[in-house]
Amino acid sequence: MTARPAKKKTATRTPRQPDRPERTDIRTIARLANVSIATVSRTINGVTTVDPKLSKRVWDVVEKLDFVPNTQARALVSGRSKILGLIISEITNPFFPELIQGFEDIAVDNGYEILVSSTNHDPQRMSHCIRRMLERKVEGVAIMTFGIEEPLLDQLAKRKVPMVFIDHGPDRAGISVLKIDYHHGIRQAVQHLAALGHRSIAFVSGPHHLHSAQSRLAAYNKSMQECGIQPLSEQIAEGDHTLEGGGAAMEKLLALNPLPTAVVCSNDLTAIGVLHKLYRTGLKVPDDISVIGFDDIHIAEVMMPPLTTVQMSRADIAKAAFEALRSHVEATDSKPAPREYKVPTQLIVRESTGFPRGTMTHLRKKT
Repeated sequence: MTARPAKKKTATRTPRQPDRPERTDIRTIARLANVSIATVSRTINGVTTVDPKLSKRVWDVVEKLDFVPNTQARALVSGRSKILGLIISEITNPFFPELIQGFEDIAVDNGYEILVSSTNHDPQRMSHCIRRMLERKVEGVAIMTFGIEEPLLDQLAKRKVPMVFIDHGPDRAGISVLKIDYHHGIRQAVQHLAALGHRSIAFVSGPHHLHSAQSRLAAYNKSMQECGIQPLSEQIAEGDHTLEGGGAAMEKLLALNPLPTAVVCSNDLTAIGVLHKLYRTGLKVPDDISVIGFDDIHIAEVMMPPLTTVQMSRADIAKAAFEALRSHVEATDSKPAPREYKVPTQLIVRESTGFPRGTMTHLRKKT
């Protein structure tokens, strides 16, 4: 019996896998640029001692491959995160987006990133903000809010994280303060009203527990006395720096007899709330009562009427905050970081201020 020939086994073909793109990392950059890994690392981390020709070769490859460095890995190598924190009180306040934009612009121009957190005036949320900053290993924090508690400050201070505050801050190493010149701007506002003939000038403050609100109220009282006008306690109404707070404060002032002829407000949101309340009451601005704000947020210029206000430049605050933090981060024994930075204020006259009511009638009778 003839044996059947054995069946040939057919080889099973494995489907060809598509070519996988090469993973791009600093080793790839080093190979393609024909330099060492250390040279790539130093170039990407901005070390100035790298030979310019080698640096150019590295950056040419980086651009060709559209390589994005791993910032966390870079921070481990360099020991620097190049991240600055910015803590604000409420993102919905029009004052803060302009501040954030200015701070980010100048930070990015100088090779830093920013991490923004909003507290909404909540201590628990503030604690969360601080924890986020520490987890991301920020190199400094600009605290543009009020009422931060000492234990939270200690968390940053014991890790030697530089801080900058607005108006008021602890007298510790690694801390700077932005001093707003409230008195100059508010004095200009009161003098402007006094020059128009106003002698009954009310003030809507911010919450009295805030240092900034106390500073603005003190500036109002001093400015009134400088103009020879005695400030009256019944003409000072406490607000909360919101539209609603401005309206509620103006309602209290409307109960006065006689009604003040002018109102200076602690911020623009308060002033806009005052304008709205006066409109609902049927009183005209500035014919019946003059109104001045503080901050000069963008919307102030397009109010009806355009709001006369004290300008506190967000660009100036952002620049000063960044410079303060960078001074601490890059400080040397021969050039320590300054403790204080001055931020100027300036009155911007628009159309919400005019002569006291009845002034023009009296002038016509005299003529």
